[in-house]
Amino acid sequence: MSDQTSTGESTDESFVSFGEQGAQLTYGSYLRLPQLLDSQHLESDPPAHDELLFITIHQVYELWFKQLLHEVTAARDAMLAGTSGGRLWWAQHLMARVHVIERVLVQQVDVLETMTPQDFLEFRQRLAPASGFQSVQFRELEFLSGAKDPAYLERFKGITAAEREHLEARLAEPTLWDAFLVALGSVGLPAGTDGEVTASLRTVAHDRDQYAVVWALAEALLQHDELAASWRARHVVMVERMIGAKSGTGGSSGATYLRSRLPVQYYPLLWELRSEL
Repeated sequence: MSDQTSTGESTDESFVSFGEQGAQLTYGSYLRLPQLLDSQHLESDPPAHDELLFITIHQVYELWFKQLLHEVTAARDAMLAGTSGGRLWWAQHLMARVHVIERVLVQQVDVLETMTPQDFLEFRQRLAPASGFQSVQFRELEFLSGAKDPAYLERFKGITAAEREHLEARLAEPTLWDAFLVALGSVGLPAGTDGEVTASLRTVAHDRDQYAVVWALAEALLQHDELAASWRARHVVMVERMIGAKSGTGGSSGATYLRSRLPVQYYPLLWELRSEL
């Protein structure tokens, strides 16, 4: 036991004092709160009351997108290691976390909908030509999930060199689906063609005792796909409620464009499997 002073404080040199007394990390410095809380700058003049809410919601979305990319990338890499890496359980665990975050993304729309169309119109014109269409992290997540769209790089006119580099990297690297096919192969199931994959999935579905982890991963991917679809559907209804049929601030057709994205499926073979069982 170390020596104690009359005040009860340790004199051991290994003693670490936290917080303000020890000039160590504080809650605010660890989270970079001064920088974070200084990142909401209104464009409206005079300031529109609801613009702060609009900025905050979208910054929170981007933080969640960053976390989702972190988790999905790790889940993909774990599947790419296959059974030899012994990390398929880790991929399943991470995808469960992804699902919880995605449910939060859907629920966040409720907060945005506390803003009325009239309140939004107070500052909407100040946003042009900025648009949610330009969210690079959201596109990265779609690319990584399996919906790669090289044409997006050409449609996004305001893309920076760094953003283009991020997206090109995502286009070149394996997707979650690519990794799942590796996982199938790692347990001895063929996955070279769509027909082989479908046959292998039927085998997995009918022998869940032997292929429990692979079945769980297939269901995790399907859940990810379903939740992404739920977010797109919730988003388009919110946009229609807010601006009707008006065009988007970035020049898109607004709700019409968003509705065109509703049929997107990351893993059509997993959906088709339901008809094969």
